Amino acid sequence: MNTAEEWARHWQYPGLPGLDLLRARYVSHAFARHSHEGFVFGAVRGGIEDVVMPGETIRARPGTVVMINPEVPHAAHAGVPEGWSYATLYPSARLVAEIAAETTTLRGTAGFAETIVEDPETSLLIQEVHRAAEQGNALAADSLFRIAVARLLRRHGQSLPTRAPVSAGARTAAAAKAVLQERLAEPPSLEELARDLGTSPFALLRAFKGVYGLPPHTWLTGERVRRARLLLEAGTAPAQAAVTVGFTDQPHLNRHFTRIVGVTPGAYRKERLRAAHLRERVPGAYGEERARTYKNAEAGPP
Repeated sequence: MNTAEEWARHWQYPGLPGLDLLRARYVSHAFARHSHEGFVFGAVRGGIEDVVMPGETIRARPGTVVMINPEVPHAAHAGVPEGWSYATLYPSARLVAEIAAETTTLRGTAGFAETIVEDPETSLLIQEVHRAAEQGNALAADSLFRIAVARLLRRHGQSLPTRAPVSAGARTAAAAKAVLQERLAEPPSLEELARDLGTSPFALLRAFKGVYGLPPHTWLTGERVRRARLLLEAGTAPAQAAVTVGFTDQPHLNRHFTRIVGVTPGAYRKERLRAAHLRERVPGAYGEERARTYKNAEAGPP
């Protein structure tokens, strides 16, 4: 994305496996309701971002950090006419769990009860992770990333509650999800799906949204985008990816992909292929110091 007012870069740095990075400025762009398999840590640099969470809308300003647990539905849009600029980290759940196990006493699944906190120091660290990665400094980028996540976990983390026993509604929702995953390109109607699962359409809607936070059709769009991302990362052309996952055509994919990921499928594919090329061309070279000294990285864990 690159217009007069808006720009974005969604990419992977070979020196930080298990992590996606997004740095952007948005004005009119809005993120549709969606969720991520991993965590979201966002630091606004300018303007205000309104993040729509279940039951509330939070206003993210400079000096705050937005923390969203895996699979929690959310949307976002500008909170002021001039929009917002920010740096966001998308680490996998596995990577955050490893850092939690090494640096905290949290038991079970580590996560966050709060969605937004005032934490200017960690907000700056998140931005510094991006700067180090963009300069090709793997040692600093990895150090700063781990320090930032450890600091968030130690200051704001908690053990997430264990899941309640699976109810009949939850089993129905899980069964519906499995059918939709299998029939991604040609999904059944709500009535057909409910009939096959031995329930009613409205009961299925309630059960599915209760478990996954989204109605089946919205969840399906997000799942199609996730599958399209995997295809694009493997080098598949956007037009082919669109048809494979069930979108009508490439413009249909473009619209939904951009509203969830923040960049177009073409830009996403270009960055992924570039990262793959760098990994092949310079294996093992990302541990070199090639940028300025980072004071925070040398300070060690919080």
